[in-house]
Amino acid sequence: MSERIAFRMVLHEGQAKAYRERHAAIFPDLVEALKAAGISDYSIWLDPETHHLFAILTRRRDHDMDALPQTEIVQRWWAFMADIMETDPGNVPRQVQLLPMFHLP
Repeated sequence: MSERIAFRMVLHEGQAKAYRERHAAIFPDLVEALKAAGISDYSIWLDPETHHLFAILTRRRDHDMDALPQTEIVQRWWAFMADIMETDPGNVPRQVQLLPMFHLP
């Protein structure tokens, strides 16, 4: 069984090209870590007017996503991305969890 979650992040103005390029060359070890944690079907969308990034992913109900922030590969990715997006201390991307309101299966 799986569940979908969504969250919002904020990209610094003028950084859409860099964000897309960095994700086109995502660290293979990061992809492996995400999949091992039970994450699949992960996509990120940009609202070019507000610079908000909208992310949605599917994860197993028995996911291990909560352990990812402590891994070296995630911390390295966050450091790599910190100059182009809003972050909290430790380079953690500032995220706002979004509430499900409607779904048409």
